[in-house]
Amino acid sequence: MTSPAPTLPVSLAANPRLSSWVKLSGDGRVAISPGKVEIGQGIVTALAQIAADELDIDIGRIEMIRASTAASPNEGVTSGSLSIQQSGRALRHACAEVRQRFLVAASERLGVDAALLNVDDGTISGPGNVRTSYWELAGDVSLEHDATPGATAKIAARRAIAGHSVQRVDIPDKVFAQPRFIHDLALPGLLHGRVLRPDVSGARLIGLDETAARTVPGLVAIARDGGFAGVVADSETAADAALKALRKGATWSAGEPLPDEDDLAGFLKSQPVETTIIDARPASAQRKPAQTLRRQYTRPYIAHASIAPSCAMAQWDGDRVRVWTHSQGVYLLRADLAIVLKLPAEHIVVEHMEGAGCYGHNAADDVALDAVLLAKAAGGHPVRVQWSRHDEMSHAPFGAAMAIEVEADLDADNEIVGWRHSIWSNGHAARPGRAAQPALLAASEIAKPYPRMVSTNPPAANGGGGDRNSIPLYDFPAWTITSHRLLTMPVRTSALRTLGGQGNVFAIESLLDEIAALRGEDPVAFRLRHLRDERARDVIRAAARRAQWKPQKRAGIGHGIGFGRYKNTGAYCAAIAEIEGAEDIRVKRLTLAVDVGEAINPDGVINQIEGGAIQATSWVLKERVRFDRTRITSASWTDYPILTFSEVPAVDVEIIQRPEIEPVGAGEAAHGPVTAAIANAVFDCLGVRVRDLPITRDRIIAAMELAS
Repeated sequence: MTSPAPTLPVSLAANPRLSSWVKLSGDGRVAISPGKVEIGQGIVTALAQIAADELDIDIGRIEMIRASTAASPNEGVTSGSLSIQQSGRALRHACAEVRQRFLVAASERLGVDAALLNVDDGTISGPGNVRTSYWELAGDVSLEHDATPGATAKIAARRAIAGHSVQRVDIPDKVFAQPRFIHDLALPGLLHGRVLRPDVSGARLIGLDETAARTVPGLVAIARDGGFAGVVADSETAADAALKALRKGATWSAGEPLPDEDDLAGFLKSQPVETTIIDARPASAQRKPAQTLRRQYTRPYIAHASIAPSCAMAQWDGDRVRVWTHSQGVYLLRADLAIVLKLPAEHIVVEHMEGAGCYGHNAADDVALDAVLLAKAAGGHPVRVQWSRHDEMSHAPFGAAMAIEVEADLDADNEIVGWRHSIWSNGHAARPGRAAQPALLAASEIAKPYPRMVSTNPPAANGGGGDRNSIPLYDFPAWTITSHRLLTMPVRTSALRTLGGQGNVFAIESLLDEIAALRGEDPVAFRLRHLRDERARDVIRAAARRAQWKPQKRAGIGHGIGFGRYKNTGAYCAAIAEIEGAEDIRVKRLTLAVDVGEAINPDGVINQIEGGAIQATSWVLKERVRFDRTRITSASWTDYPILTFSEVPAVDVEIIQRPEIEPVGAGEAAHGPVTAAIANAVFDCLGVRVRDLPITRDRIIAAMELAS
């Protein structure tokens, strides 16, 4: 049987030109230009490690180039914990081929067989003390070639940098206050813009008296295009004052009604839906159930709640425009801008700059179009637009609310003989650049508006959306998994970290815990008994060992476990929570074990798992988008509280390092397991199951009353 022909990694196949990934400069440095972007996850450091390893150069020689549609490979969007899998594999292959091309050139120059040559920090040497370097050979080696499938990367044992913790390359600028964040960039002649938006959901601007705004000192221009309106001024103070004056002259249409926040499950189940059977496993032998457990789990709409609000800059030059953005997909944003502006895509350059926190499709893309539209009135000056906290918490897309029903058929011994899992949720993706119509907010406000896109779900091959992580990893004899995607969208939703994964793992792991308790079986042992995947078993055993499962029972203290494999194809993660149940639930400690295959930068993996665990704790205990029937009401930190520093639990992470296995991302692996672990620890502490997130004092009291 012949082996399959080698193929290029996906991102490299889409962008095969070697020079688009790697360039040598004359000062002994190497520029690496991935299409994935840094959003706080440390990806530029891990990619630099991969490149340094394959090129045999010191990591200090590498300059990581920010993604831009002007020059970078098009790697779509930075999301789904796929950067290491996609960009890392592409870079590893590309750099291995670049190294081989230089060895061939050195062999010809030095008259030595390439197999006898070594590379040390870019210096190529061989027998007889002959030597040259990448930079001496740069004129002889063209990288204007497409990558070939036959290049061979180093085996794990020969990698000197990958697998070791190195300092993040983006941190020094942040520590020493260099303007790395888009919020801090000051271009020459910079003006400031603000956009007028309604307080009432779905209202449209129908009248505007500009008289008062035009008297504000520092005002440069008022821009209006149908229902889109905003101001441009010479300072942020003037822009804020002009917007306040403009708001007084605005007349709005009636809005659209919002659901009943206190009955989200009822709302979700009452809407028109698209129903899909995600997976079905028929029972090989019919075992009659003695009872069926039916449980409903919900999560609310969740805000991205980035610490700094979204920001962008734009500058026109004739019929061409340049945009600076913290979008996660510069090419996808450019595609939507081209539709709205009716311009060829090549007339638009979108350049990435880091923003202060992004967990999916927040308002980074929306504010970019805002800046572009306002910059039309700026006479060639660059315009910086920064949303207010109110805008960010009211108008950015949210993570979709979910209602999940799970039914478990149990035999006379309370063993699982059947499993049914149904999800009601809006779609979890409405990112730019993926449809014939734009997904940007202002595109629905302009004089010739585009309809607001109803969110869809990514296909199962890409991990799914609302159905993400809904197929059990456990060895159940039969199951049916069904997704009901809403076809209406009164509350704007799109991608938020994990998509449906957090909600589905919460539901599955909560019911498993309940069944283990019904059987009087240790919940760790119960899970291990139903898992065949040894990597899954290993993370559970590692977390249990590290947490010294299960400590002696103490009054007011509870312990719980949760497990998941992100998207069922990514990182394995198990979490054990220790909580204290006093006036409110307080998470004291989280112990996690994670398997990402080869951990390129172990410290970076730990950072990602810690961050995900802390964010999940905030989601579980506090976060909930609030609204009445007309507007979003959680438009400030007071109304949308997040976990504070004094509430952050101790987080302990163990990495199961597997250098022989291709790496996967860690950014979204912890959320589902931590959510379930905390919920299960609440039961261990208080003896009640809270199945509606967030787990607040009121919901605990309600659960106690229901149980009594």
